[in-house]
Amino acid sequence: MNERCSWAGPEQIYIDYHDTEWGVPEYDSRALWEKLILDGFQAGLSWITILKKRENFRAAFAGFDPDVIAQWGEADVARLLGDAGIIRHRGKIEATIGNARAWQEIEARQGFDRFLWNYVDGVPLRTTISNRADMPTQSPLSTQISKDLKKAGFRFCGPTIVYAFMEATGLINNHLTTCPRHVPCADLARDPADVWPTSV
Repeated sequence: MNERCSWAGPEQIYIDYHDTEWGVPEYDSRALWEKLILDGFQAGLSWITILKKRENFRAAFAGFDPDVIAQWGEADVARLLGDAGIIRHRGKIEATIGNARAWQEIEARQGFDRFLWNYVDGVPLRTTISNRADMPTQSPLSTQISKDLKKAGFRFCGPTIVYAFMEATGLINNHLTTCPRHVPCADLARDPADVWPTSV
């Protein structure tokens, strides 16, 4: 178990992301929302493009604070369309504002973190795949989550985007079994009772 997942390289920013973030279970509502938004911006692009612009995105989008972004309007869309440091796509920018409002509703009702982790009963799914070519790009679960997110008002959250999001946030541990991060990410999973005092 000494070979990283094949997608992680050769650039150091990609390797660092793989080694420290990808697949680590994320339990923070705001951080989960940020990652979902960035995966939406990735649609049609490579992840490393987003990764290299991530700090620019964070500056442009108020640290991805959905409570702030939910108040934005056309003037903010115009400002962002003029920001060369991010992906200047009107549809994705407008969707981010709408997604912030959708996040607020879910967060107030049950918590966005619980909303997502409930799909896996609070425990990361774990695959046993040793070849990246065998890794799916979507699943029945990502399709269901996508459907439910869209029903809640989210956009740019199709089944493939959601599956990539699930991988990134540790809802599913898709590090290859030959990858040195597979076991450590599994070990980082927390007991749901420690994350949420009552059952998820």
